[in-house]
Amino acid sequence: MGRYRIGVATGAWLFSGSHNRVQLWLVGARGEARLELRLRPARGQEEEFERDVPKDLGPLQFVKLRKHHSLVDDAWFCDCITVRGPGACEEATFFPCYRWLQGQDVLSLPEGTARLAGDNALDVFQKHREKELKERRRLYCWATWKEGLPRTIAAERQDDLPPNSRFHEEKRLDFEWALKAGALETVLKRVYTLLSSWSRLEDFDQIFWGQKSDLAERVHHCWRDDELFGYQFLNGANPMVLRRSASLPSRLVLPSGTEALGAQLERELQSGSLFEADFSLLDGIPANVIRGEKQYLAAPLVMLQMRPEGKLLPVVIQIQPPSPSCPAPPLFLPSDPPLAWLLAKIWVRNSDFQLHQLQYHLLNTHLVAEVIAVATMRCLPGLHPVFKLLIPHIRYTLEINTRARSQLISEGGIFDKAVSTGGGGHVHLLRRAMAQLTYSSLCPPDDLAARGLLGIPSALYAHDALRLWEIIARYVQGIVRLFYHRDDVVRGDPELQAWCREITEVGLCQAQDRAQVTDAPNPPQHGGPIRPGPQPGWDVPGSRWGSRALLVAIFLHAIQTG
Repeated sequence: MGRYRIGVATGAWLFSGSHNRVQLWLVGARGEARLELRLRPARGQEEEFERDVPKDLGPLQFVKLRKHHSLVDDAWFCDCITVRGPGACEEATFFPCYRWLQGQDVLSLPEGTARLAGDNALDVFQKHREKELKERRRLYCWATWKEGLPRTIAAERQDDLPPNSRFHEEKRLDFEWALKAGALETVLKRVYTLLSSWSRLEDFDQIFWGQKSDLAERVHHCWRDDELFGYQFLNGANPMVLRRSASLPSRLVLPSGTEALGAQLERELQSGSLFEADFSLLDGIPANVIRGEKQYLAAPLVMLQMRPEGKLLPVVIQIQPPSPSCPAPPLFLPSDPPLAWLLAKIWVRNSDFQLHQLQYHLLNTHLVAEVIAVATMRCLPGLHPVFKLLIPHIRYTLEINTRARSQLISEGGIFDKAVSTGGGGHVHLLRRAMAQLTYSSLCPPDDLAARGLLGIPSALYAHDALRLWEIIARYVQGIVRLFYHRDDVVRGDPELQAWCREITEVGLCQAQDRAQVTDAPNPPQHGGPIRPGPQPGWDVPGSRWGSRALLVAIFLHAIQTG
C-alpha cells in the first residue's frame, strides 16, 4: 500500500480530444489495483500521475491498459509506462508498449526485463508469451509474391498491414512529400524540355537542376572520365559486383590482333592488380517494351587495373558474352574512338543499375530483411532478448516493402513503365539472383574477402562496411552473451529455434536444402555456396542459420534505411 508515481509516454494520438481517459491496472505478485488517468493529447511527451493504492501489490509484473471508447475511435500509440512504487519499490519499473490501442480491448504489458522462455519462474509470463505469439501469428501471415522468391507479409497494400507495422504520421508525411516533390520536379523538367530536341550530350544540362549535392556536381562534370568510372565500382551506388581476378574469365575471348592486350592482362593478373565486374546474370533476361518500343539489355564484362596510386581504371569492355551466333564478341578499349568507348561504358552503367536495384537492393536487402521481420513477429515474444534487439531495426520494413510491391515492381508499376528489366524481366532476374544467394554474401567480412577487396586503401566502401559491421558485432555479441552462455542454452530455447526454422524453411523457401545458409561462425573464404557443418560458438545447432544472423539482420536494415 502507498503512493505510486506513474509515467505515461505517448507517441501519437489519432483524432484526439482535449483529454483522453485511460484505465490502467497495476498487477503485482500479491494483487492488482485499477486506476483511471486523463491524458492530454500530447505527442512525444511523458505525463506523470500520482495515485494512492490501499493494498500491498508486491513486485509489479504487468500493467494493463484500456482506452476509453469515444464517439470517434481516437487511437492512442503508447510508447511506454514507468511505475515507481512506495518504500523499497521506489525504483522505476519499466513496461514497454510501442503499440496502438484501439477500441476497448485490454492490452497487457509485462515488466520489460528480457527473459528466455526457460527463465520464467512465474507461470504468468509464460502464459503471456504464448498468448502474444498466438495473436501475432494471426496478424502476421506469410504470402507468396512470386514463386522462387522469398516469402512476404500477406498484405496487398499498406492499409492491409497490422497497425503497429504502419508508418507513423511523421514518417508517412515525410515519405509521401518526398515522392510528390520528386514527381513534381520530373513533370516540371518534362514541360521545360517539351519543345526542345536533344542532339548533343550537353543537352542533358537542361534537366540538371533542382536538388543537388557536391557529389552530384562532381559526377556532372566528370561522368565521362575513366577514373570516375572505375571509382564507382569501388565506392559508388553498387560496390557489390567488383572482384579481384583469380584467372582470366572464360567468357573473355581475345581475337587475333589483341596479343598486346592479352599480355597486359596476364601481367596485371600475376601482380594481383587485375579486377573484373561481370554482369552475366543479365544474359538472356527478356527486355521490356515501353510505349510500344522494344528495350535492350546488355550483360557486359569489364576488366580493370589497379594503379599504384590507388586508381581503378578500365582496360577492356565486352558488352555481351559469347554465343553460337557470335563466338567472339567485339571488345571495346580506351583507345577506341571516344564516343564508342563512352557508349560501352554507358551500357555497363545501365547493367550496373539493373543489378544494383534488383539483386543487391531489392532482394538482398529488402526481401531478405522482410523474411527476418515477419519471422521475428511470428516467433519471438516481446520479452525475448532477440526480439528486443531487432525490433527497432524492423520498424518500417513491412510497409516500405508492401508499397514497393504495389507501386514499384507490380504489374503496371514504375519498373514496367520506365525500366528495361520491367515487364517481367525483373522477376526472372530476381529468381536467378535468389538461386545464387549465399549466407556469406550477406556478411561483409566474408563477402569482401571472397571478392579480394580487403586491404585496398582506395576501397572506401569496404572500410566503412567493416567498421559498421564491427560496431554492430560488439553490440550484438555483448547482448547475446548475457543470455546464451553455452550451446545447450541455445538448443534449449524453443522460441529461438522456431525463429531460425521460420526464416530458412518458410521465409527463404527451404533455403537450408540449397546450401544457402550455414551455422559455421567463420564461413570459408570462397564465392560458392557454403556447406553447413557443426562448429563451436554461440550458434544455433541444427538450424543452419548462423550465429551472425542477428548481425546480418541489423546490418541489412541499417543499409536499407541509409
